[in-house]
Amino acid sequence: MLKDIFQVSKAACASVVFALLYSLIFAAVVGIFSIPSAAIMPVNQVFKVLAVAFGGMLFIRGERGLLKGVVLGISAAVQMWMLFSAIACSFQLGWTQLLEALICAFAGGITGVLAVNLRRA
Repeated sequence: MLKDIFQVSKAACASVVFALLYSLIFAAVVGIFSIPSAAIMPVNQVFKVLAVAFGGMLFIRGERGLLKGVVLGISAAVQMWMLFSAIACSFQLGWTQLLEALICAFAGGITGVLAVNLRRA
């Protein structure tokens, strides 16, 4: 049980780090090229899903991949919301954040299942 919590915690922290790195790189790309502002939010959502996937693939092992992945997705979404809200100095919670948590939970569940099954092969 403790090992599972530690795996999910490491995966969530890695996901947040990946998301922050992706956002910083994307911010530089937006600054260099003229990217429409309507494209920024969808691209950031894709980066968050990729971050959850990379974090899960790195650290989730063993059994109960679906449960670990869903918890990873929700935990990472909450941590990313807190980090990016602190950066923006605006802690607003709405439907967008709930939808983001659901998307991250779905991505985490898929990643968890893949991670535990690919390690066996």
